[in-house]
Amino acid sequence: MVAGRFAQADSRHRARMYLLGLLSGAERKNSWTIAEQAGDLAPDGMQRLLNFYRWDADAVRDDLRDYVLDQITDPTGVVVADETGFLKKGTKSAGVQRQYSGTAGRIENCQLGVFLTYVSARGRALIDRELYLPASWTDDRERCAEAGIDEDVEFATKPVLAQHMLARLLEAGRDIDWFTADEAYGDNPGLRTWLEDNDIDYVMAVSCDQRFTTPKGAVRADALARSAPRKGWQRLSAGEGSKGRRLYDWLLLDPGADEHLLVVRRSISKPDELAYYICHTRRPVPLAELVRVAGSRWGVEETFQFAKNETGLDHYQVRKYQAWYRHVTLSMLAAAFLAVTASAERDRDAKGASQPATSV
Repeated sequence: MVAGRFAQADSRHRARMYLLGLLSGAERKNSWTIAEQAGDLAPDGMQRLLNFYRWDADAVRDDLRDYVLDQITDPTGVVVADETGFLKKGTKSAGVQRQYSGTAGRIENCQLGVFLTYVSARGRALIDRELYLPASWTDDRERCAEAGIDEDVEFATKPVLAQHMLARLLEAGRDIDWFTADEAYGDNPGLRTWLEDNDIDYVMAVSCDQRFTTPKGAVRADALARSAPRKGWQRLSAGEGSKGRRLYDWLLLDPGADEHLLVVRRSISKPDELAYYICHTRRPVPLAELVRVAGSRWGVEETFQFAKNETGLDHYQVRKYQAWYRHVTLSMLAAAFLAVTASAERDRDAKGASQPATSV
């Protein structure tokens, strides 16, 4: 699938061995352990693959994206933007600084990667990635140069990075039926406007102080929820979790003078715990469908964990900007192969189960 992206015979061989190492059962999957798997005495060859050989990680990314979408595209498909942290020591790794990591649940010295994940009833897989570079990095061009970051790489917020990746999907001729993300993206009016201008329906989490336009003026999301009638709540599942269906009470509100709808989620066991979602669709959509889209985001954390545990997404020991993209892209490709293979197995099992039994 991607062999043609590696023009040199040695780089092609190294890439194949690197992927096999990522797919292996080794506990750690960095250049040292992958080199050992390949029978090398030192990691130099694998380090050359990540740092020096001439190959285009973005072209490989495009191949893996098309591979995933060709194999597990489904009418239920949702594109999800989310980020994950990569804990690091020191100050040399591209983009590293003390910043909040949802992975750790606290401020840590880490890199942050923003990813797109495709989620459908047939499976889910990472399909695009960008390394977040804080302003402390992009304002220091000497530091950027040391990490291999080109002069033309400028500061971009996480929502802007998500927008760039979504634009690549559209440029590749791929339809985006639904998009979802958490508050960091839902609270961003620039991203919302871009999605609407490109006819992409979305359901995104927003903060309680997000304002909606009503006939009486702008009103906060939490105020709209408080003034809503007690009737109208529906108990719906937002998808399957590790402990069964994720059941919540849900309410759909039309602010009355806003092109957006507000969906409110209420905990069953703790009714005072509310969450809010801003929705924009080109056609009327039932609440159950909006809930399904919102719930698609929860599976992404499992996708990150799978890629980290099974294909070494965070096992790299590189500092350079280009090397981060190369390792992460190859890890995503390995994880995509596993996701597509698992989907094909489920399809075969379902097809076999639907066949009538034959008498002997």
